Amino acid sequence: MGIIPKDEALAKAREADLDLVEVAPNERPPVCRIMDYGKYKYDRNKRKHQNTHHTKTKEIRLRPKTGEHDIGFKVKQAISFLKHKDKVQVSVIFRGREMAHIEEGQRVMESVIEELLEFGKVETPPQRNGRRMVCTVSPK
Repeated sequence: MGIIPKDEALAKAREADLDLVEVAPNERPPVCRIMDYGKYKYDRNKRKHQNTHHTKTKEIRLRPKTGEHDIGFKVKQAISFLKHKDKVQVSVIFRGREMAHIEEGQRVMESVIEELLEFGKVETPPQRNGRRMVCTVSPK
C-alpha cells in the first residue's frame, strides 16, 4: 500500500475487520501489516509444536531359532523405527533347553546389531537378564 499515515492505516484495518500489526518497528518508516493477529498467533504456535517428536522405545523380540527371513523382516521394522527417531530395544528370549545354547542367541543378537549400525548406534551393549538378552539401539 506504500507509506500512509497511521490513522488512515487503522481505518483501513477496521474497515477490513482486521488488526494493524507492526512487523518491523526498527525500520524507518516502521513497517505494519493488516492481518488477523489472533489467527497469526495460533498458526505460529501450531507450527512450533508440530516439529517436536517425543522419542519412544520400540521393542523387537527374537528367539535363537528365529528364521533368517523373519529376522530380516524384524530388522526392516527396526530400521523404520530408527528413521522415525525412535529407540529400538532388541530382545532375544530363551525358552526351555535354549538356555543351554546361549551362543546361538548371541549370534542372532550380533547379526541384528550389525545390520542396524548403519542407521543407529548401540546405546547399551547386549546384556543377559535371566532368560532374555537385551540391547538398546538409538538413532544417529
